[in-house]
Amino acid sequence: MKEIHLISDGRLNPEQFAGLAAAVHTMVDYIHLREKALSARELLAAAERLLQAGVPPSKLVINDRIDVALAAGAAGVQLAWHSLPPAKARGIAPGLRLGRSVHSPEEAARAGQQGADFCLYGHVFPTACKPGQRERGLAQLELAVRSSSIPLIAIGGITPGNTGIVLSKGAAGIAVMSGICGATDPAGAAQAYRSSVQAAAYAEVLNEAPLPGKGGELE
Repeated sequence: MKEIHLISDGRLNPEQFAGLAAAVHTMVDYIHLREKALSARELLAAAERLLQAGVPPSKLVINDRIDVALAAGAAGVQLAWHSLPPAKARGIAPGLRLGRSVHSPEEAARAGQQGADFCLYGHVFPTACKPGQRERGLAQLELAVRSSSIPLIAIGGITPGNTGIVLSKGAAGIAVMSGICGATDPAGAAQAYRSSVQAAAYAEVLNEAPLPGKGGELE
């Protein structure tokens, strides 16, 4: 099944984000705590607030801070370009699921070679989170998927309406920030993304099904 990663956008305080996460966690696969302005102590408190709100530890991913991920009992850590290399992080925390943020097919290929479990690639479409920066586009996304030996999660300007085309390029899932965090109805937005992912998976099954007379069971 294709994955949905929800990533905090830094605009909600920890209490607000915990409330949002509690409302949507059943509709997403992972929740990333990406709060660059928080200290390690504050980030740990925010992670604990998420857990207390009902977010399963198996869904919690901490951005950059391996120490906080371990202290919180999180499932994984998302490594940025300035973070430890995946191989070094693996030596410190062999039990964590390691994500790597990448921005090109070459970086996607290296992420797998360095021992990451998945990579977060973007931004695919124009997004307010990256003002003034040119999007990578669908052609580069497809090339990055082909270059990567690990699952690639697409991020950047992804909506329920374009989720299908993104997943059709081979992405293993999508990551969403403002599409849920900035929505007036976060639970409704999360459900819309989940429905789009399910529809894309159904379309993929139909496309792969053998036709009558072509080796299928209806022959």
